[in-house]
Amino acid sequence: MERFITFEGIEGCGKSTQVKLAGSYLREHHIPFITTEEPGGTPIGRRVREMLLNNAPYDSAKMHAETELLLFLAARAQHVREVIRPSLKEGKAVLCDRFSDATIAYQGFGRGLDIDLIRLINDFSSDGLNADFTILFDLPVEMGLKRAMERISRDKVILTEDRFEREAWEFHSRVREGYLSLARNEPDRFRIVDASKDIESVHHEVCVHLSQFTNEKL
Repeated sequence: MERFITFEGIEGCGKSTQVKLAGSYLREHHIPFITTEEPGGTPIGRRVREMLLNNAPYDSAKMHAETELLLFLAARAQHVREVIRPSLKEGKAVLCDRFSDATIAYQGFGRGLDIDLIRLINDFSSDGLNADFTILFDLPVEMGLKRAMERISRDKVILTEDRFEREAWEFHSRVREGYLSLARNEPDRFRIVDASKDIESVHHEVCVHLSQFTNEKL
């Protein structure tokens, strides 16, 4: 049984932390798995990630929406073929921090690019791969951005991944509504988690959903 599980949500929703905690849960239940992320997951993907998420040294603030879309999809093409599909074929669960839904939410709803076109190109880039199960971490935009900016202020590295966090509130609101729209349209795949709660409460809810999906008992 293939188990491709994706974690989605707006900036500051805590999904990256929950991916790591979910990995610990699967390990405790002796389920083989890998954790990975987008953009990234491969050496090529990590180079693309720098261009997409860091304003310097690429002057990415001037990047056009179409360029942004194609860079995300280029990284995904490599990621699927080099990491995700091989891991699934080995019988491992794949926990992925963002995937195709993020592209529709951010570049479609957020940037206003044609969603049907995004789906078409994404299908090519992802080799037709879709998530089997998706956990959407939802919270108010104001709370998410506050968390994200607090994290950025604590970040001591030279290149800070803050390009999207610094977008206008209206952009993030459209992204959130995009995610919720996707979840409404695919209720069998999506599970929505209230990400405004504390980390442990969110983790417990994630474990319940993972237990149901993987047919494991808590």
